[in-house]
Amino acid sequence: MTTPTTTTNIAAVTGAVGSARTRVEGHDKVTGAARYAGEIPFAELAHGWLVLSTVARGRIRSVEDTPVLAMPGVLTVLHHGNAPRVDTDYVGMLGRPNPVLGIFQHDRVPFVGWPVALVVAETSEQAREAAEALVVRYDEEPHDVAFFAGRPGAYTPENTPMGQAETEKGDVAAQLGASAAVVDEQYTTPEEHHNAMEPHAATARWDGGRLDIVDSNQGGTWVASELAKLFSLDPASVRVRSEHVGGGFGSKGVNPHQVAAVMATTVLHRPVRVVLTRRQMFSLVGFRSPTAQRIRLGADADGRLRAFDHQSLSLTSTVHEFVEPSAMPGRVMYDADAHHTVHRLVRLDVPTPAWMRAPGEAPGSFAVESALDELAEKCGMDPIALRARNEPETAPVSGLPFSSRKVLACFEEGARRFGWAERDPRPGLRRDGRWLLGTGTAAAGFPSGAGPSTAAVTAEQDGTFTVRINAADIGTGARTAIALVAADALEVDPDRIRMRIADSDLGPAMFAGGSMGMRSWAWAVKVAADELRERLALTGGIPPEGITARSDTTEAIGALAKKERYAFGAQFAEVAVDVTTGEVRVRRLLGIYAAGTIVNPLTARSQFIGGMTWGLSMALHEEAIRDQASGGPVGADLAGYHVAAHADVPLIEADWVDDPDPDDPVGIKGIGEIGIVGVAAAIANAVWHATGVRHRDLPIRPDRVLRAADEARRRAAEGTRSA
Repeated sequence: MTTPTTTTNIAAVTGAVGSARTRVEGHDKVTGAARYAGEIPFAELAHGWLVLSTVARGRIRSVEDTPVLAMPGVLTVLHHGNAPRVDTDYVGMLGRPNPVLGIFQHDRVPFVGWPVALVVAETSEQAREAAEALVVRYDEEPHDVAFFAGRPGAYTPENTPMGQAETEKGDVAAQLGASAAVVDEQYTTPEEHHNAMEPHAATARWDGGRLDIVDSNQGGTWVASELAKLFSLDPASVRVRSEHVGGGFGSKGVNPHQVAAVMATTVLHRPVRVVLTRRQMFSLVGFRSPTAQRIRLGADADGRLRAFDHQSLSLTSTVHEFVEPSAMPGRVMYDADAHHTVHRLVRLDVPTPAWMRAPGEAPGSFAVESALDELAEKCGMDPIALRARNEPETAPVSGLPFSSRKVLACFEEGARRFGWAERDPRPGLRRDGRWLLGTGTAAAGFPSGAGPSTAAVTAEQDGTFTVRINAADIGTGARTAIALVAADALEVDPDRIRMRIADSDLGPAMFAGGSMGMRSWAWAVKVAADELRERLALTGGIPPEGITARSDTTEAIGALAKKERYAFGAQFAEVAVDVTTGEVRVRRLLGIYAAGTIVNPLTARSQFIGGMTWGLSMALHEEAIRDQASGGPVGADLAGYHVAAHADVPLIEADWVDDPDPDDPVGIKGIGEIGIVGVAAAIANAVWHATGVRHRDLPIRPDRVLRAADEARRRAAEGTRSA
C-alpha cells in the first residue's frame, strides 16, 4: 500500500478565490492583540458568577442570600424571587426558545446544572467566592437520567429541525424477506460535548438607552433578536458585537449567561460580565445526545439494496424538545425498493441537547456506513463497489434532483491516493510486530444551505474598499475568505479589502452554523461588490465622498429551485490494533471532498483536518458519563472528558475534487461539518479489517477491544470443540 505524499489540489484555481491566503487577523492573534469577549475592558465593570442546581429534579425551597450579600465586594444576588421578568413565549429564528433562557423565573429545577442564582461582585474572584458560599435548599424529587436502547416511554416527535420525523415507502419486512443478504444490527453513540477553547463570555451594559452586548457567539443577528424578544425590547435598541471567537461548534448561540448579564446590568446600571467555567459548559450550552440506532439492510446477491431501515432513538429534556436527526443521512445517500427512517425521543431529567458539529450526520453516518460495510462483507463485495452499486440518480426520499453529486469521484480519487486497490479484503491478516493492521472507508454527506443576508461594500477615498457584513468568524478564517470573494468581484488585490464583521448594527446576516455561514455571506458580498464595480465604472473613478453598494439576498435565496444541495466526501482510515492491550492507533486518515468552490485552500484544509480529527476523537475517545445517582455528568472537564490529543492524531490529509455549486454565485457549498462525517465509521470499519471483530458501540475503548477479542477467542474455541 502506498502512502500519499502530496496535498496538491485537484482543481485548478485562478484569481483571489481559490488562492491560499494567511488570515487577515493572524498577526493580531499570534501577538495577543486580538481581543476576545472575556478580555475587553469596561469602566466600572462588575462580574457575575452563576450558581447551578445540585439536584436533578425538584423545587427551590430557599436561597439564603443574606450572608452572601454581606461578603466583600458583593453587589447583588439574583434569583427567582427578585430577578427581572422575561418573556419566553415567542417564536425565534429557530422556533420556540429553550426555557433554560428563562432563568430565575420560577422555583422548578429540571436537571442538575440548572441556573438558580447569579452572584455579582466587584471582582471575578469575589463573585466566585460568594457564589460558592451561597446556600440553596431544595425539595428534591426522584429523577430519571437513564438512556438505553429499547427505553420505555419513547415517542415519535411531530418533526425534526431538518424535516419529517418519519419517512416511509414500500414494504420493508417483505423486501428483507426477499433479500439474499441481510444486516440487522444496533449501533450506539454516547453523550458528547463541544468544548471550545474559549469559554462562553458576555458583557452587557446600557449605553445611551441601547443595550450593548460584547459576546462570544456564532451570530450577532440571532443573539440580538432573541434577547430583544426575551426582554421585550425594540430590536433596534439591542446591539451585539463579537470581535473574535475561539470556537463555537454549535454551542455559541443564545445561552443563560447572556441573559444573566442583561438582567444584572439592568438592576445595577453598570456593565456586568458573566463567563462560564468549563464545568458549567457541560450543563448550559447543549451537547450531542446519545443515540441507539437500529439499521436493517437487505440486498440482492449483487449488492443492490432492496430494503433500507434506519430507526434512531435519542434523548431530550423535560422542558424543551430537541431531536438529534441521526436518521437523516440515509434519506440522501442510499435508495432501496423499501425505505424507512424514523426518529424517536425519550424525555429525561437532563439538560436539553443542542446542535453539535454535524448534528445528525455525525452519529448517523457511523451507524449507516458501518452497516454498509457489514453488508459488503456478507455480499462478498468491495465496500466502495457496494456503494457504487447503490448510487442514486435522484434523492431517495424527496425525489428531488441533486445540485451536484460527486460521491464516486471522491471515492475514485481517494482510493487511488490511499492505495485501496492493494488491499486484501480478508480481515486479521496484516501485522506489524504486535499490531494488527486494517483499512476502512466510509462515505460522507452534509446539507449545503444558505440564509438571507445583507452586506455593504464601500469604495474609500484612499483606493481601498470596506466590506461590512454581520458575519461571525468563529476561528474558521471567514474574514479572509470573504475578503477574497470581494476582491474577485471588484477585480482588485485582496490587500485593498478592509473587513468589518460581527456587529449586529451592520444589518441582518446568517449565523455561522449548519455549514451555511460562508455561502450566505459570500453571496451577499458578491452581489454588493458586483453592483459597486458597475457603478464605479459609470463614474469613471471614485467620487470624493466615496460610494456604497448594498445587498439583500432574501429574494434570491427564496427563488432557488428545489434541489438536494449537499457536500459529499469519502473517508479512508488505516489503524493498528494491539489486542493484548486493547490499544487502537489511527496511522493514516485521508478525506477527499466534493464541497463546492474552495475559497481559501489554506484555511479550508485546516477546516477539513479539524473535522477529521474530531471524527477520530469521536471514534476512540469521547464519551460523557452521566451519574445515575446524582443525575449530573461525571468528570465534567477536559481531564474527565477525553478528547484526542496531539499524540493521538496521525498523518491526516484532506483534499477535494472540482465541484462548484451551479446555483450559487460563487459556487460555494460549505465545509464546516463535512470533515467529521464518516470518519468514525471509516475507523470502525478499519478496526474490523484489522481484527475481524465488529465494534458497534462508540467509542472503541481498550476494554471493549479486549472484551471483543476474548469473545472472539471463546467462539473460535467452541467452534473447534464442536467440529
